Amino acid sequence: MRRPVLLVVAHGSRDPRHAATVHELVRRVRARRPGLRVETGFLDFNVPSVGAVLESLDAEGVRDVVALPLLLTRAFHAKADIPAVLSEAPPRLRIRQADVLGPSPLLLAALERRLYEAGLTPADKSSTGVVLASAGSSDPEAIAVIADIAREWRHTGWCAVRPAFASASLPRTEDAVRELRELGCARVAVAPYVLAPGRLPDRIAQGAAEADVLSDVLGPSPEVAQVLLDRYDAARTPLLTALGA
Repeated sequence: MRRPVLLVVAHGSRDPRHAATVHELVRRVRARRPGLRVETGFLDFNVPSVGAVLESLDAEGVRDVVALPLLLTRAFHAKADIPAVLSEAPPRLRIRQADVLGPSPLLLAALERRLYEAGLTPADKSSTGVVLASAGSSDPEAIAVIADIAREWRHTGWCAVRPAFASASLPRTEDAVRELRELGCARVAVAPYVLAPGRLPDRIAQGAAEADVLSDVLGPSPEVAQVLLDRYDAARTPLLTALGA
């Protein structure tokens, strides 16, 4: 029996850097799992749309699809937008929605590697405060998850870790930077907990003006690619079981 197609569901953006990063990440996923068919669909702004990809797969005779939200937290898009789009798919398709990417130890590893790429070293951890800067959400569950990740990351040896949000929630990145300064951290780093460049990551970068280090977005890192495959595997197992595979 053929493996289900992996459909990566991205948000989309008017910023061309967003789609370029998504496509680069998908190429990395394909390289890590030869033989797995991986398609990309966007909820807004970019093409192809999720609906168009599903129609095309149905026309080809594909029957099993794992739809994977390219999202770090389970907020409105994962809870409402994506299920709504998938509900309009051709009825012959059997679709299972995978979990969002976060939280995951691999994502923490990617965040840390980005900080080292930006100039920090492991020896700097105990004297460095980190701002875990996310896009932000009005969903309390998503906000709580970011706070939990910050607390968990603090226990790996950083001077302190504070969550911050580019929209919808507080504190903002610049406020968290000031808090870490007042706490007495020798240096302050900002780690964007976002997948791709765009308007909100740019806002995070502006808020990091007074920080000592600003790392890059997670992007097409190998850790993110592996999390995608882990979420795919977890979602496809019950689908194959139901089909008697």
